[in-house]
Amino acid sequence: MELLAREAQEALRQRSHRLRARASLGVGGLSFTQAEAQELRDIEEALTRIAHGEFGRCARCGGAIGRHRLRAVPEARHCLTCAALAR
Repeated sequence: MELLAREAQEALRQRSHRLRARASLGVGGLSFTQAEAQELRDIEEALTRIAHGEFGRCARCGGAIGRHRLRAVPEARHCLTCAALAR
């Protein structure tokens, strides 16, 4: 899981950098759409979970979030079961 966390951390940092760079091109400084602002918050929360050693744990049930899900969505907060229940 440690390797996956490091890979996710790097991918999340790159996405954060790209989002901030794109926003800085907006008129009048930072200009995020609502979706971009939410994505940036999700990325920052995921980076915090990695820093605290909580990466890969579901925020709802505490169970493991599958590796395939984390590779596809490194900012995922919930396992597939809990994500489905939240919808």
